[in-house]
Amino acid sequence: MDRAALYAKLDEYKAALIARDPARLAWAPGAQFSENNVMLEPGDGLWGTIDRLGDYDLRFADPSTRQVGFFGVTHEYSEESGFALRLAFDASGAITEAETIVVRQSDSGIKFPNPKFWDKPIMNSNAEVPTPREEMIALSDGYFSTLQLNDGTIRTKFHPECDRVENGVQTTRNPDFAFIVPVAAMGCEDQFRMGNYRYDDRLRGRRFPLVDEERGIVMAFGFIDHCGRIKEYQLTDGRTVQSPIRFPHSFYLAELFRIDNGMIRQIEANFITVPYHMKSPWDGK
Repeated sequence: MDRAALYAKLDEYKAALIARDPARLAWAPGAQFSENNVMLEPGDGLWGTIDRLGDYDLRFADPSTRQVGFFGVTHEYSEESGFALRLAFDASGAITEAETIVVRQSDSGIKFPNPKFWDKPIMNSNAEVPTPREEMIALSDGYFSTLQLNDGTIRTKFHPECDRVENGVQTTRNPDFAFIVPVAAMGCEDQFRMGNYRYDDRLRGRRFPLVDEERGIVMAFGFIDHCGRIKEYQLTDGRTVQSPIRFPHSFYLAELFRIDNGMIRQIEANFITVPYHMKSPWDGK
């Protein structure tokens, strides 16, 4: 399946979801469908409650593995939520895997204020200097290793203009973002060089199932665990700051890395709060 065929399959899925009718789609025998890290039957979860999808439409594809991904927005009753979707198909075009994350603020242990979902040209353009697939995965994995027990050591390569958006909020070069006040105005690499994310104990269950080599996008999944024991810690410039997370807690995330010329250029993530140390039903595949 080429990119056009995968995007057509994505549009079929979106139309069926809005119609609340999974029977419109071809599901392979034994197809797996998850919502927010729990395996469900196709037609359950968001399928029964969605009112519509929003206008935000960030799509990407991996023809070599017959996979397509999507970041968008769902509307249910009074809830607007970030939405991440990964679909995989067999040779006949039937769905073998559908992995979804719905970032419902009403379910979240940590709420980011005033989420907005907007088009970013850098995420919709092809890589100017493509990076080989394995190197793209290594850079993405290096980002996770930089985040884990963040001590100021950089284990990946960042473009100087790299920015990050999480759950519809820009969390770099945004001095108004109160959750990380000490480094909110900084770019990606500078935030990590400060060791601001020292409270992220472990980034486990890392998966990189979809790589769009033409666009330079890696779609990754994983968990961030926080033991909550750290009350305060020192940044690499000597300042003492308070940890924003003070209880056992895990995030489950879908994260996009836009890579060009061997550097991470843009990051976009959707993540939810899950029980501490929750496992993934996709592990071991």
